[in-house]
Amino acid sequence: MSIIASSKVLTLAEPWKGEVSSGTHQFLTDKPEQFGGHDTGPAPYDFLTASLASCTMITLRMYAQHKEIDLGEFTVEVDFHSNREQQERIERRVVFKHTVAQDLQEKLLNVCSKTPVTKTLLRSLDIHTMIL
Repeated sequence: MSIIASSKVLTLAEPWKGEVSSGTHQFLTDKPEQFGGHDTGPAPYDFLTASLASCTMITLRMYAQHKEIDLGEFTVEVDFHSNREQQERIERRVVFKHTVAQDLQEKLLNVCSKTPVTKTLLRSLDIHTMIL
């Protein structure tokens, strides 16, 4: 198995705040103020939704390029829902600036269901944790 992504987080002095490094990129993570943080960066579930949204956008653009389709400008919105019973679901919306024909919409929904991050989220993962 090969590594396809890697990140690390360094704790910072403020509670809940950390410096994330991923490849050549650095950014902050934090908790919202209502949960005791300073809201200086995305919270963990924000990264999860951003991952799915960005993967969906990239996959749709790759599909459109391959099929020589001009999708125009669009956004991908992702919400993570959870309740006290630990039921969880993700809602994803693809919003096009211009109208998309019904037959193309069905093809694009099919593409969305097959993005790499979608597939990862839909199957079980083994997480192996070590203390070093």
